Amino acid sequence: MIINRSQARDNRMKTFYDREFSQDRYAAQISDLHLRLLGSFVEQYHLENSLVLEVGCGRGAFQDLVTRYVGVDLSETVARHLHKPFFCASATALPFHDNSFEAVWSIHVLEHVRDPEPALLEMRRVLKPGGLLFLSPAWYCRPWAAQGYAVRPYSDFGFKGKAVKASIPLRNSLIFRAGYVMPRRLGRLISACLGARQTDLKYKELSPNFEIFWTDDADAVNSLDPFDVIAWFLLRGDQCLNKNTLMRKLLVSTGPLLFRINK
Repeated sequence: MIINRSQARDNRMKTFYDREFSQDRYAAQISDLHLRLLGSFVEQYHLENSLVLEVGCGRGAFQDLVTRYVGVDLSETVARHLHKPFFCASATALPFHDNSFEAVWSIHVLEHVRDPEPALLEMRRVLKPGGLLFLSPAWYCRPWAAQGYAVRPYSDFGFKGKAVKASIPLRNSLIFRAGYVMPRRLGRLISACLGARQTDLKYKELSPNFEIFWTDDADAVNSLDPFDVIAWFLLRGDQCLNKNTLMRKLLVSTGPLLFRINK
């Protein structure tokens, strides 16, 4: 029964993204910021002619940043928007040999993968030794996004729902979030200093909404702390190139993470 429920949710997810990507309004969601960030990444590491994989390519907004580009997405409908090689596949089962790519990037995808750890393992597997990984999921996806608490009127909710909506400004505040996140990070750091090796990826499961897209990340299935992702890679011997001191790792809050994979 558990397997059947998982399969049903995966089918709803695929149907949802087929519908979303078939609409022209998706083009308006392309992030100029990520175009600039990826452009700088390609230029800084001289990847213009490298073989690069995008996991969760959508309609291929970034396909022309490099010459040798390959896109992968769960949605079949996006294929008609790409003029470079495309494979319909899950991030957790990439259809490529080990050590195939010199770089991989993934933008706003990991939070939509039901179990993100196998997806990270797959990205590491297909990267060559010394390869580069550019990860930019939506961090800290909010559990209230699926039901649109932030944008719906109070009249839509009962007493409990009204209380949830009223609490959002406080729960979104930097002080509140730091008070929740930092003790947890410090606890993990102390455990590591004492010799603990928690090699599994830590994340919080969310209940997604595949019917109504109320706000960004209403369809997210997990909430990730970037510190936990950094720790996961470091425990495998990789380097985080853009958070290269202990303090920067501990205080990381948002933005992309850049890793060099050491095998």
